[in-house]
Amino acid sequence: MTESISKGATHYRWDDMPRERVNDKLERRLITGNRMMIAHVYLAKGCIVPRHSHKNEQITYILEGALRFWLGEDQKEEVIVRAGEVLTIPSNLPHQAEALEDTLDVDIFDPPREDWLKGTDSYLRK
Repeated sequence: MTESISKGATHYRWDDMPRERVNDKLERRLITGNRMMIAHVYLAKGCIVPRHSHKNEQITYILEGALRFWLGEDQKEEVIVRAGEVLTIPSNLPHQAEALEDTLDVDIFDPPREDWLKGTDSYLRK
C-alpha cells in the first residue's frame, strides 16, 4: 500500500512494493524520493555484484546475512559487512560485492540511481 499524506509525505509498506528480479541471484524493491532512494536488495548466497562505480553516495545496511566488499581501483581493500553493520561508499569509489550467505541489505543512495530506475544497470543483469 502506498498512501499520500499531508504536505507531500508518502507512506509505504515494503511488502506492497513490487519485487524486481534483476538476475537469478538478485532481486530488489525500490522507494524513491526527490533526492534519495532506498532499496531492499535480496542476494542469494554466491551472488556477485560486479565491480562498478557511480556518482551516487551509498550507504549499505545489512539486515540479514553478510556481504564481502572489495573497494578501490585495485580492489585490494576487503571488508565483510554482517547483519547489523553499515558500510558507507563515497561517490565514484569502485566496489564489488559477494553474498557470503543469503542476504537482505538496505541500500540508500543520494541522488537516486537513475540506472536502476530506467533498467540500464546492465552490469547487474548478466
